Amino acid sequence: MEPKENHARRKKGGLITMPFIFANEICEKLAVVGFNTNMISYLTTQLHLPLTKAANTLTNFSGTASLTPLLGAFIADSFAGKFWTVTAASIIYQIGMISLTLSAVLPQFRPPPCKGEEVCQQASAGQLAVLYGSLLLGALGSGGIRPCIVAFGADQFDESDPKQTTRTWTYFNWYYFVMGAAILVAVTVLVYIQDNIGWGLGLGIPTVAMFISIIAFIIGYPLYRNLNPAGSPFTRLVQVAVAAIRKRKVPNVSEASLLYQNDELDASISLGGKLLHSGQMKFLDKAAIVTEEDDSKTPNLWRLSTVHRVEELKSIIRMGPIWASGILLITAYAQQNTFSLQQAKTMNRHLTKSFQIPAGSMSVFTILTMLITTAFYDRVFIKVARRFTGLDRGISFLHRMGIGFVISTLATLVAGFVETKRKKAALAHGLYEHPHTTIPISVFWLVPQYSLHGMAEAFMSIGHLEFFYDQAPESMRSTAMALFWTAISAGNYVSTLLVTLVHKFSAGPNGSNWLPDNLNKGKLDYFYWIITLLQFFNLIYYLVCAKLYTYKPIQVHDKGDSSSDGNQIELTTPV
Repeated sequence: MEPKENHARRKKGGLITMPFIFANEICEKLAVVGFNTNMISYLTTQLHLPLTKAANTLTNFSGTASLTPLLGAFIADSFAGKFWTVTAASIIYQIGMISLTLSAVLPQFRPPPCKGEEVCQQASAGQLAVLYGSLLLGALGSGGIRPCIVAFGADQFDESDPKQTTRTWTYFNWYYFVMGAAILVAVTVLVYIQDNIGWGLGLGIPTVAMFISIIAFIIGYPLYRNLNPAGSPFTRLVQVAVAAIRKRKVPNVSEASLLYQNDELDASISLGGKLLHSGQMKFLDKAAIVTEEDDSKTPNLWRLSTVHRVEELKSIIRMGPIWASGILLITAYAQQNTFSLQQAKTMNRHLTKSFQIPAGSMSVFTILTMLITTAFYDRVFIKVARRFTGLDRGISFLHRMGIGFVISTLATLVAGFVETKRKKAALAHGLYEHPHTTIPISVFWLVPQYSLHGMAEAFMSIGHLEFFYDQAPESMRSTAMALFWTAISAGNYVSTLLVTLVHKFSAGPNGSNWLPDNLNKGKLDYFYWIITLLQFFNLIYYLVCAKLYTYKPIQVHDKGDSSSDGNQIELTTPV
């Protein structure tokens, strides 16, 4: 009966589920980006925090929100499943948004407005505690949504079924496009409302949208293809490591065929295919060597692991260096919501005499470029590249990521030159000592750096998502998506560390430094070029890692012919 039930369950999913899944992602992004994009303005103008403290608060919150997906992924992959994890996390997120909206509406949660040239009163510890508590609930909610919703969407497409025409790499392009469209609304409509109408309404709209998305996501439950969790993936990884250490003195076997395999034991964690033995990290193979003390029928998994489980650990370890290479790209990207936004606030943002672009909406150029690049990549680039490479996806995700790294390095290089031009304009017009006076230089000089970051994201970030989902063991795909977000977390923390170090070591005897509240007196261009240099070295590191990377070896069960006596097996190397 079980195989029939499994087969029936796999008939669910497909394109019909996408509106329900994307609705949740759209509203989560409206809420997160609608606040994050303009958060630097909220912290400096509403709570009156100094620029560097506000910038570090923003990157620390972004980093924490990108670290909590590890917890959400563990819960989803271990026992709760992706659907219930997303549902519970969305409710927690909803509570955080309600709290955040109330803190923006009620005056007792903010310091009094500034009066003339008086020194503004900073937010009290209690007022900051309310803000941080709301942000923490949002971070916990994001931790359940972010790693699970993207993997849950990809699970709706069964690539081992030849009747399935939609491929997961196409889904990732769609996912990022929809996410980008939501971000576009956030950085235009919501930021405009926050700047010109009020933060209460600007936060209230995504709060209501999040509530609607939760209802829509739950309504779609009967249509979803739900894969049951297969137990804690972290426990299995630790078991392999412990078994290998316990057998460290046992000599390696001469042939891989002598290593322990148990298809029945691995059935729940290898529905899509079984991982094959690879020649790397042979020490871990010791965990799959059968000794006289082992019972192969009912093995003690702390002493004996199957080849599939050993290869799960190897796959995660192999992904580590590629994961680390994505950190600095996020560090570069993070400057858009802090220092690039502050640059925009000092420049001429008028489109007409009565209308000017909100500084927080400058990231619209990043999003528009990302959307255009993603659409071009999916509809044109893949078809052209396919003729030369023969790959369905056009180019491998490793090549896609490499292109993104090059563009990101160029983005911060350009940003440094634009900042030099902005400071020269301030000096030429006698505004060196007037940080709050608009410099007569168009804000559109910032468009190249914003657009290059968007183009880099279309290549690097989507390629990173593809890489983690494709190369991770199938029972650890929520965990793999969490790795994507932990790279973002690490990138934000590195940004905080970099800002702190530059602020400390560039300090002069008169209190000056590279990153003062008055950017006209600073050396922000030097800061951008430091990031450019770091990205250049990171690019070299990535190229070495990509060259040495070995794709996971897997036997895929062919479901095309259900009438055959046994499943046809084919060896694939996903690219």
